[in-house]
Amino acid sequence: MIAFIIGFIASLVCTLVGTPIMIRIVHRLHYGQYIRQDGPKSHLVKRGTPTMGGVVINLSILIGWLVSAIWRHLSYGAPYSMTAMLVLFVMLVMGALGFIDDFAKVRKKQNEGLSIHGKLIGQIVIATVFAILVVVLPQHGDTTAARTGITWIGSTVISFEGAGRILSIILYVVWVNFLLAAWTNAFNLTDGLDGLCTGNSAIAFVAYAFIGFWEANHLIGGSHPADGMQYAVTDPSDLAIIAGCAFAACFGFLWYNTNPALIFMGDTGSLALGGLFAALSIATHTELLAVIIGGLFVIEALSDVIQISVFKTRHRRVFKMAPIHHHFELLGWSESKVVVRFWMIEVMFAMVGVMCFYSDWLIHSNVIL
Repeated sequence: MIAFIIGFIASLVCTLVGTPIMIRIVHRLHYGQYIRQDGPKSHLVKRGTPTMGGVVINLSILIGWLVSAIWRHLSYGAPYSMTAMLVLFVMLVMGALGFIDDFAKVRKKQNEGLSIHGKLIGQIVIATVFAILVVVLPQHGDTTAARTGITWIGSTVISFEGAGRILSIILYVVWVNFLLAAWTNAFNLTDGLDGLCTGNSAIAFVAYAFIGFWEANHLIGGSHPADGMQYAVTDPSDLAIIAGCAFAACFGFLWYNTNPALIFMGDTGSLALGGLFAALSIATHTELLAVIIGGLFVIEALSDVIQISVFKTRHRRVFKMAPIHHHFELLGWSESKVVVRFWMIEVMFAMVGVMCFYSDWLIHSNVIL
């Protein structure tokens, strides 16, 4: 718990101190956000607001975990977690891809950065490298960070192992590519209102902090395993700390990102947070449960898919504008009302996800309350 608190405080301080510095740097370089012309007219006043704030979020999460890991290593010789490094690798490289996209936007002075194909190729390369490493690179003995299959809560719902080693890895690479593409784009689509993606990300990472802690206390082969169902997860305590640092970074950034935002996280932040969320779901073996925990992001992504699909096939719109947060804006809701109500929806999704996780443990532990 002390390691978690150290990481949390370090990330929070880094964000609170680093964001104003980032705002001044971006102002000096004239790297302001360019607003989509077909969006709500009320958003045009946001043109020129500093962007790339995700740089601070990403570095704060990394620094928070590093400070915690160094403290644990110096205090009782705890080894550095390879699983945590792989999860952070996804966050940082996805953030770098988002940074390139943001930088292209400010250089072109328009709301279009990298081409769709360019961004997709980058995501495929990142997801493929991560997928191979988590199922090939040994963590503790012969244990790997992930399983070649689709997981629900600790258990594999669909296993690819029956297809043979090589084919199972190929199938798993395809699955991880889908997960990372889906979550990064969902977080990116949600980043459309002041504080919307930041607040919902913080809520979702709180749920994963709880899951990581619970798995760490019910770990197969753990030094002090608790009674009940045990999990075959590598370094869940580190994953809990990373999730806690992500919450702290988003929480601190929200001070400057809430309406009216002084800075936007940009693709630098949204792609990184989406990648981190996907990586945590893979490392904690809760890939399908993540659909519930991140339910608000799923709704945002589905609204965009539905809008595009129906328009292309029937030439009509289901929503006034997609993603769905713009639909409610055009219905007359204020931006702050949309954001707060969407936070409330995400709180409900996160609570249901945690309750599903705990209920699964009760069932498999034969515990009757």
